Amino acid sequence: MKITDVRAHHIRIPYDAGPASFRQGASAISALDMVIVEVSTDAGLTGWGDAFAYVCPKTSSMAVSEMIAPQARGLEVPDAAGIPAVMEQIQRNLHLFGRYGITMFAISALDIALWDLAGKVQGAPLHQLIGGAKRQTIPAYASLMRIGNAAHIASECKKAIKSGYSAIKLHETTIPAVTAAREAIGPAVPLMVDMNCPLDGPAAIQFARDCKQAAPMFLEEPVWPPEDFATLAEVRKEGRLDIAAGENACTVHQFRQMMTAGAVSHAQPSVTKVGGVTEFLKVAVLADEFGVKVIPHSPYFGPGFLATLHLMAIRDEGMIEVFFMKRPACLWGDRIDVDASGNVAVPQDPGLGYEPDRAVMEKYRVA
Repeated sequence: MKITDVRAHHIRIPYDAGPASFRQGASAISALDMVIVEVSTDAGLTGWGDAFAYVCPKTSSMAVSEMIAPQARGLEVPDAAGIPAVMEQIQRNLHLFGRYGITMFAISALDIALWDLAGKVQGAPLHQLIGGAKRQTIPAYASLMRIGNAAHIASECKKAIKSGYSAIKLHETTIPAVTAAREAIGPAVPLMVDMNCPLDGPAAIQFARDCKQAAPMFLEEPVWPPEDFATLAEVRKEGRLDIAAGENACTVHQFRQMMTAGAVSHAQPSVTKVGGVTEFLKVAVLADEFGVKVIPHSPYFGPGFLATLHLMAIRDEGMIEVFFMKRPACLWGDRIDVDASGNVAVPQDPGLGYEPDRAVMEKYRVA
C-alpha cells in the first residue's frame, strides 16, 4: 500500500470563551484554526494528521504542501514498527529547513497520520500499537485563556468546576489573578499557572515565591527565552515551586537538554509540534528515566487531540488539557466532550478512532 497524496485542510471554527482573550505577539486568536492533514493511499484507506497552526495556518499548510507531500507521495505505508525509521529519514531529509517550528509542525502531522493508517491496517486502536491502554478515560483540566480581571477569573474558574473539571490552568502573569483563582476553587483543586515566557530569572523567582501561598501545582514557562533551561532550573530551585515546560520544544533532543539541566518537574510535549506520536513516545520514555511527570500540551481540536488521548491512555497518570470555551461545531461530534465527571473517553476504534465529519470540514474550510 502506497501513499498517493497528502493534502492540508485549513479549518476555522469560531469560539466563545466569555471574558477571555489570547494573544500571541500582536495577533489575537479569534477562532480555532486547524491544519488537518489528509494522507490518501492506493488501498482507499485515509490517515489523518494535525499540524500546529494557531496563528500560522497558511504557513503550516504550505509547509505540508511544499515539504511533506513530496517526501510522502509514493511512500510505502509502514507498519507501526517501521514508522520511527521512516520519520527519522524524513527528519534527515528536511533538516536544512530547521529542526524546530514550522518544519516540525508539518512533520508531526505526517507522523500522526501514519500512526492512524497503521492502526487501521492492523484493525487496532493507536493505544494498542504503542503499549496498550491502562485507562479508558483521561481526566481533563480546564485551560482558561487569558482574562486579566480577578473577578472574571474567579467566575470562570467556578464555572469550570461546576462543569465537571477537576483542575484549572490559568494563562495569567499577576499574583492577584492567581490568588483570585485559588480563592474561587478552594484549597483542594489543582491549579496550574501558564505564563507564556514573560520574565527574566530574578523576576520569575520572585513571582514563584509570591504566589507560593496559592499553592500552584506548577508554574509553566515563566522565563524568556523558553530554551534558557539553565535559568529555568534556577527558578525551579530558588523559587521553590515545580516548573513545567515543553510545548515549545521539538524532538526528544531538546527535552533531553531540558531535563539534564534539571529545568522541569513536568514535561509538556505537544504531539502536533514535537514531531508527532513517534517523538512524543521518546519524550515520555526520557521523562520516566528522569522522574519527570508528563502532562501534555493539547489545547487543540483536530487529530492531535485524539492522538494525545491515546498517548495518555498508556500511562498510569496524567491529565489532558482542554480549552474552556464553547464552539458551534466539532470535527468529532460530541465524542471528545468532557463528561460530568471531568473525563474524556479514549477512542476504541482502529487508528485514532474517529473519522472527521466532512460536512463540518466543508462548512468551516478556509479556501
